[in-house]
Amino acid sequence: MKAFFLSVVVSVATFLSPVARAELVIEITQGIDNPTVIAISPFAWEGPGVAPEDVAFVIQNDLYRSGQFAPVARENMLGTPSRDEDIFFRDWRMVNAQYLLIGRLSGEQTLTADFALYDVNKQTLVIQGSEQAVRGEVRTLAHRIADRVYTALTGIPGAFATKLLYVAVTPIPGEKDYYELTLADSDGARPRVLLASREPILAPTWSPDATEIAYVSFETSRPAIFRQNLQTGAREQLTAFRGLNGSPSWSPDGKRMAMVLSKDGNPDIYVLDLETYALERITRHYDIDTEPTWMPDGKSLLFTSDRPGRPQIYRYDFVTGLTDRVTYEGSYNARARVAQDGRNVVLVHQQDGDYKIAVLDLETRRLTALTSTDLDESPSIAPNGSMVLYATKQAGRGILAAVSVDGGARFNLPARDGEVREPSWSPYLPKTP
Repeated sequence: MKAFFLSVVVSVATFLSPVARAELVIEITQGIDNPTVIAISPFAWEGPGVAPEDVAFVIQNDLYRSGQFAPVARENMLGTPSRDEDIFFRDWRMVNAQYLLIGRLSGEQTLTADFALYDVNKQTLVIQGSEQAVRGEVRTLAHRIADRVYTALTGIPGAFATKLLYVAVTPIPGEKDYYELTLADSDGARPRVLLASREPILAPTWSPDATEIAYVSFETSRPAIFRQNLQTGAREQLTAFRGLNGSPSWSPDGKRMAMVLSKDGNPDIYVLDLETYALERITRHYDIDTEPTWMPDGKSLLFTSDRPGRPQIYRYDFVTGLTDRVTYEGSYNARARVAQDGRNVVLVHQQDGDYKIAVLDLETRRLTALTSTDLDESPSIAPNGSMVLYATKQAGRGILAAVSVDGGARFNLPARDGEVREPSWSPYLPKTP
């Protein structure tokens, strides 16, 4: 079976673009009612020269973007303490702050941020700690502190220190569009182009350990699935079958990959063993089966099928070999993605003729629309299950947008130039100094 695959490891260097073009900007459009008011005092810098990053500003924007916090504006602060002995709690009560975060950043090549979070009304310490990072990764250090504050105050693990994958598309008049597979922080900062091509790039997705990605590229004149190591840049072409080669989805243990192939005539779901390259056909149906995604326990996967005449979500059980229909509400449900709790499934749902992002509770079977726009697609859920990233249109231009799973918070992530599509939110990343 291995001979069927064009298993070629190549360097990605020849595809890298020297300029990161698709920087995203954040537009907060909605937060929850009665958000928690938190003051984040500017971190003191205790190193040579000037601080490499405004750590407090990054933390403030992370918490604000969640929609659950209302940071106190710096111009309204009556002081900027960085040590507990400098705190006057009455000053923070006067600006209605419920919590106060202070900190200090120090070091040269390896930087350390010491921080402490206080309950202003109780005048008590909530958490304190430190984070370290090399000088070029200070934003990551700030995201980690935001994660710890978010976890302490909501009980939900933070996901700010994660990454986004997306495809940026730049139209070139009279020529083919320019595609860039881009990696960025969860707030869209620090975009890095992983692959640039004049041929379409589709369906980027992450390995469970976040060390590799997979995607569909048309660079060989037909769709093919590639996987790419994020540290070395080495790429491997996994499929080269005639017809469709699409929708790669890693199994939770990272050993297999579900995909859609039409090599035998009709688009069906297959699973590729990434060690032996053995290929197993999962579905055999005369209608289209596509868009596989694994359940967190790896014992079943969801996919989209046209079996009822319109796209609906089905579930294949690897233990029993049985396939069951999952969605019944509405005439169109597609592109399912499962939260780590195995209960919430986000998908594209047609309602009143519009395509919206919805969440389906697999236990109650309740389906709830999360968005109010009309051309939403490609949902991807944060590793903590709190937010859903998706592609949509704004004034006819493709942008990314995000909504909380309860619909209470929303923000947009348009690119400064061009369009963006095909978002994929990373798992939690391995922590490195």
